Amino acid sequence: MPRLLARSAIALAFSFAAHAALAADLTVSAAASLTNAFKDIAAAYEAQNPGTKVLLNFGASGTLLQQMAKGGAPVDVFASADEATMDDAQKQQLVKAEDRQDFVRNALVVIVPHDAPTLPTALKDLQAPSIKHIAIGQPASVPVGRYTKAVLEKAGLWSSLESKFVDATSVRQALDYVARGEVEAGFVYATDAALMPDKVKQAFAVLTETPVLYPIAPLAASPNAAEARKFIAYVMSAPGQAVLAKYGFAKP
Repeated sequence: MPRLLARSAIALAFSFAAHAALAADLTVSAAASLTNAFKDIAAAYEAQNPGTKVLLNFGASGTLLQQMAKGGAPVDVFASADEATMDDAQKQQLVKAEDRQDFVRNALVVIVPHDAPTLPTALKDLQAPSIKHIAIGQPASVPVGRYTKAVLEKAGLWSSLESKFVDATSVRQALDYVARGEVEAGFVYATDAALMPDKVKQAFAVLTETPVLYPIAPLAASPNAAEARKFIAYVMSAPGQAVLAKYGFAKP
């Protein structure tokens, strides 16, 4: 009997340990453009908080929202590349208005392959016959695509350029298309363009009517609410902001 009780105690201890390890996992869904910065931030956060594992899930903001809305794996923190997607998350009661805050700013740019013979200098230059393909994020789910569509429609160029568009499922895919020379131009964020200086070059910056702001918020149904708020506080802190600045993000 004592041996049986000892075995039961050990099994119970392992059960509690497994539960504790699970509870210490923090799942963060973040826009694809945050990949490099958030990997560094997660590593630094884990170093300061032994026992906590930050699980990162990157993708187009709209796709991440759909995943959360469908009730997939529980998410603790959501970082979007635009206000519109976070607005949708709020409307669906996935996040609370009082919990969201902007943490960085970015900029829309046009890039070309590094060996491009000529550089377009304005949106109208994208009409040139030499530019046959233009990578853009899908406007329905990719914030960079939404910003792109808005500026091109305002410039009266959306319809004339539409036949050249190559849809990308994320801003990083648009970057890859240009880096591999599969398209002659692409719309990405300035921070993405800076990641591959040997493969792409920035042609020009594009002024957007809506600022490219990134909001972050804990999920209302987060299973680790306290840890989620702690992680967001770290992102907003001087060390977290320093990492973001290193990758070209500006203060909101």
